[in-house]
Amino acid sequence: MGFFRDSFGHWYLAKRLLYMVVGAYGYIGLNIRNRMVIRGSRNLKGLPEQNVLFVSNHQTYFRDVMAMLHVMCAVRWRMYDYLGFPIYLLTPRSRVYFVAAEETMKRGGWLPKLFSLGGAITVTRTWRSEGKEVSRKVVKTDIDNINRALKEGWVITFPQGTTAAFASGRKGTAHIIKHNRPVVVPVVIDGFRRAFDKKGLLLKKKGVRLKMTFKPPLELDYEASNEVILEQVMDAIEQSDRFRFLHYRKPGSEES
Repeated sequence: MGFFRDSFGHWYLAKRLLYMVVGAYGYIGLNIRNRMVIRGSRNLKGLPEQNVLFVSNHQTYFRDVMAMLHVMCAVRWRMYDYLGFPIYLLTPRSRVYFVAAEETMKRGGWLPKLFSLGGAITVTRTWRSEGKEVSRKVVKTDIDNINRALKEGWVITFPQGTTAAFASGRKGTAHIIKHNRPVVVPVVIDGFRRAFDKKGLLLKKKGVRLKMTFKPPLELDYEASNEVILEQVMDAIEQSDRFRFLHYRKPGSEES
């Protein structure tokens, strides 16, 4: 890790400029065309600068990450649980990375390419490729890159690896937690699927209440099995079987 470049060779100045441009674009859909409701962002206050892992459910390819970056930058300006005018984009947090499927990042469009330069850690899915079920070995360099990013800053990951609600979590997340012993912050989002298309680039509906909740860091036993750690993570992001049962018991509930 250098003063001017991150450990992946990206210039910090370029990343900050990128966050300003993409952040300004994203702000319109998050807090003008729709309403962003944030809870628990004070839980980000006092977190260490390195080795923090944010685990979240997933509803769009890119807008979820974009929204989290807004909150992370706003907290630096002591703006808790609201975004307000995005003056915080003048000094964005640049040592933030997010895990994304390689095939998603390779798809067309200008925003995925920009996100690749702005902190995306691409990984090869071991269980799915181009909509088909597959069985592949974990690529060691993918894990090494996530470990390297945690040593440098904050990492956002989606344990389910898909935007489908209540999909099973992947044990790779538990492996990363056991190996790095990071501070693990659960995040729960809602409304993004209704407001945006699957990629999260196009506005689908206006006036949606977008919800994002940052919970306190998990108290984890790093010596526990991968299964136990993953179960705790999935429960914290409200995607476990218990929450699936509660969801479908609600009158009028349907898969979102």
